[in-house]
Amino acid sequence: MTELTVLSIPSPPASSVNIFGFELRAYAVCIIIGIVVAYLIANRRWKERGGRPDSMELVVAAAVPFGIVGARLYHVITDYQLYFGPGRDPLDALKIWQGGLGIWGGVALGALGAWLVARKRKIKFAALADAVAPAILVAQAIGRLGNWFNQELFGAPTTLPWGLVIDPQYRPAGYEQYETFHPTFLYELLWCLGAFAVLILLDRRLKLGRGKVFALYVILYTAGRFWIEALRIDPVNEVGGFRLNNYTSLIVFVAAVIVLILLFKFRPGREEIVEGDPPAADDQSEDDGAAAVKAEDETAGAADEESDRSENDEAEKDDAENENDGAKAGDAR
Repeated sequence: MTELTVLSIPSPPASSVNIFGFELRAYAVCIIIGIVVAYLIANRRWKERGGRPDSMELVVAAAVPFGIVGARLYHVITDYQLYFGPGRDPLDALKIWQGGLGIWGGVALGALGAWLVARKRKIKFAALADAVAPAILVAQAIGRLGNWFNQELFGAPTTLPWGLVIDPQYRPAGYEQYETFHPTFLYELLWCLGAFAVLILLDRRLKLGRGKVFALYVILYTAGRFWIEALRIDPVNEVGGFRLNNYTSLIVFVAAVIVLILLFKFRPGREEIVEGDPPAADDQSEDDGAAAVKAEDETAGAADEESDRSENDEAEKDDAENENDGAKAGDAR
């Protein structure tokens, strides 16, 4: 073992463990742990804002599957050559456990899933986004450990003491002779945790609301992602010498800055009420019961009217018969 290796960060010896014949991928475990921790943080923040805890459960139940699908779609679309190029198997695009998730697709479709729940539950979506934003950063930090286990998405070669040792079979073409690389997973992990601390601090001091926390999350994350992305050497689509994700980070960063400025100008302060009363099952049952009683009353009323009409007809018939009988009697007289 060389001195360089001794001073470096080792990669895990395996990316999965076999339990009773079932292969458990470390990448998947990291994602699951990240989701659970993010839920706990988001739920606590939501309750502090006055929301109901059961609402966050429903939001997570919808946002997570939407987000995973969106993240995978973004990765496959932006790195399509990994699955649809010469000698590639398109079915590999479905093997999410092997790694490959794009944060922007995850945020976009995850937000759609959360919005659908918010609309049904009468939740103010901006307040919900503010509660969830710091939690997303923690989930991203934990999820990056999956890249460490998979020995993927590392940076350029480096001789720094914290260089990451990459096994020969995972080194990209042209870099076979290098042993240690920039641990971009660690850079992003630390950046996300730092951004989380900044968001929590600013939110507590400034009482941010109406989407400002989420806008700050986007600004902080994209700022870090831009320089971290520039360090990576994994194959990816480039435009004008820049990685596609660099363009995405820059565009989203600028958009988030503009949105934040507009929010401070036109939507100051924080929401007092973040959630309305959703339609309850008991209320629906009462409404159904009231409708049934009303229908019965209408039916009974109609029956009474019909009965009254029948009685009136009988009375008129009797009067007519009496008049006829009287007329006949007069004739007889």
